[in-house]
Amino acid sequence: MFKLGCENRICFQNEILSGLTVALALVPEAVAFAFVAGVDPLVGLYAAFMVGLLAAIFGGRPGMISGATGAMAVVMVALVAQHGVEYLFAAVVLTGLIQITAGLLRLGKFIRIVPHPVMLGFVNGLAIVIFLAQIPHFQIPGTSGEWMAGIDLAIFAGLILLTMAIIQYLPKLTSAFPASLAAILVVSFVVIIFNVNTNTVGDLASIKGGFPEFHLPSVPFNMETLYIILPYAIILAAVGLIESLLTMTLIDDITGTRGRGNRECIGQGIANTTTGMFGGMGGCAMIGQSMINVNSGGHQRLSGVSAALFLLVFIMFASSLIEMIPMAALVGVMFIVVLGTFEWSSLRIIGKIPKTDAFVLVLVSAVTVFTDLAIAVVVGVIVSALFFAWEHASHINVKSYDDGDSRVYELNGVLFFGSVKNFLDLFTPADDPDDVIIEFQNSRVADHSAIEAIDNLAEKYIKAGKKLHLRHLSPECKQLLTKAGDLVEVNVMEDPTYHVADDQLA
Repeated sequence: MFKLGCENRICFQNEILSGLTVALALVPEAVAFAFVAGVDPLVGLYAAFMVGLLAAIFGGRPGMISGATGAMAVVMVALVAQHGVEYLFAAVVLTGLIQITAGLLRLGKFIRIVPHPVMLGFVNGLAIVIFLAQIPHFQIPGTSGEWMAGIDLAIFAGLILLTMAIIQYLPKLTSAFPASLAAILVVSFVVIIFNVNTNTVGDLASIKGGFPEFHLPSVPFNMETLYIILPYAIILAAVGLIESLLTMTLIDDITGTRGRGNRECIGQGIANTTTGMFGGMGGCAMIGQSMINVNSGGHQRLSGVSAALFLLVFIMFASSLIEMIPMAALVGVMFIVVLGTFEWSSLRIIGKIPKTDAFVLVLVSAVTVFTDLAIAVVVGVIVSALFFAWEHASHINVKSYDDGDSRVYELNGVLFFGSVKNFLDLFTPADDPDDVIIEFQNSRVADHSAIEAIDNLAEKYIKAGKKLHLRHLSPECKQLLTKAGDLVEVNVMEDPTYHVADDQLA
């Protein structure tokens, strides 16, 4: 569990330098998200340190970076505004416990049901969100939203382009040093040496602080407190796990390895529970910083651990130096992340894939931008499922033929809630002979709606005075059938053994 993943000096060097790059990018992000949540900047910085460290050690995806995130920050705003920061800490502790429970119940596997168009929309929407998050840095510090213009804008944009150029072309010269870190250092030296007047990290807020202290949330431990924090904790846990597991899936694809979803749930839970007891705002996986880490060569746990420890050093000892870093350098790094995160191939294939998939891709991207990642993914999965159900509802059909005095209906397709109407329309009890056989060997009965449809059909034949035989139904179907129970023909050798998802059986 505690292996950091490096067995040679080169790996160790790459992981440490990659962690340093990530730590530098974490500072303004953590401060910005703290402002979003309505808490002190140190609350965001402590969360970035604690969540980053513990998720790197206990999580299921080496190389993935966790910390304070905007998706969770927007959920916290109302709680902090109405009840104060102590209730936020209590909610974060409960959030972690819920996430640990989800991991122990092995719920991480359900991330596999996310369709590919939803993943593309998630990635594209996230790239747009990261881009939009950099736009406020083009405002003049200390003003009420006044935008840069003239020479100030030219300098800021020039430093961003210099940062992006270094990141783009340095790897072609050498891979011994992370390009993002080199870009930050070069641009910082240029600004300091030539005394360039531009925004710096220190313009956001002071990041100086001490080591996080153990602090139980100062709230009454009673049912009233639970009633207040439970809804927020559930939402925070869901948002955190969805964002973390989807980020894990993306890093899996990039690195060609596979993370462990259930362990990631537990790792995120441990991180948040602990963070809430040390005055942090909680967090989850950060796709932007994870991309920086992977692109800088950080694929092991050591990069995440070193990023968190570097961040702590910055807070405690090197705040004055970090506050001198130009914001243009960090914005340039994030713009490179945007370019690398956005799935440009989706623009090329959007006219070639089914229209329903294209709609889901665009929908998820839009919902991600205008709400948050968790809502976007849930909406995308639901819409994809509805499209799937609608499409397959029409795929059920029968082949009928007469066998002596009996009429046989061979049913083909899946019988489920979406196809029951078409199923019932396939039969005309009044026009059928007195003996009817419905053959289910090539069909699957998927849910209780299908069971009810079979029962209703059986009742129609009974009322018409016809004899109905239902062949090759699964044992679970036979248990659940009430009106048609005596009409089912049992064939132990040939009957299917699949299970029907139904509350009555549970």
